[in-house]
Amino acid sequence: MLAYVFWHWPSVEVDRQAYEASLQGFQTVLSENKPAGFYDAAVFRIKGAPWLPANTSGYEDWYIVQDSGALDLLNDAAITPPRKDAHDVSARQAAGGTAGLYRLRQGQLTVGRARTAVWLAKPAGMSYADFSAALAPLTGQPDTGLWGRQMTLGPTTEFCLLSPEEIVLPGNLTGLNLRLESIWPLKKPPT
Repeated sequence: MLAYVFWHWPSVEVDRQAYEASLQGFQTVLSENKPAGFYDAAVFRIKGAPWLPANTSGYEDWYIVQDSGALDLLNDAAITPPRKDAHDVSARQAAGGTAGLYRLRQGQLTVGRARTAVWLAKPAGMSYADFSAALAPLTGQPDTGLWGRQMTLGPTTEFCLLSPEEIVLPGNLTGLNLRLESIWPLKKPPT
């Protein structure tokens, strides 16, 4: 299981609500016309990420795919009918972007329920086994997962903990804690 994570921000002349509506439009079409190997996506509004331009709020899209082969299919599908028009609307409104590739290392896959992301690195001198053991009480919590960057692809530190709750790291670990505001999936009105 892999996640293609894409950070982007709108052009200064683009209204935030219009930008978010275009993102939701693309996600709606993508979810209704899924390419092979693509499972799901989540989109969040974020602030304070050092890989975004200074003083810029941006967006963090998580695309969950089966494997690296599914990335090619997703890439091609995004720019072909019936997804192309919705993709092009949001792409024209973006000022820039960057991305990374991550693998679920431990915990659960429920990315869409995340409201907190903690980006962290394994401390020098700590083994991966000890790092995993230190995080096990957190990744054992419902809907919490530890994702690891693949092949150094991405602007972030090596790991990301996603959770629906605020995360307090064990005393020997530090990280960048970002609040995630869900843009997609859309909340369904109560029936």
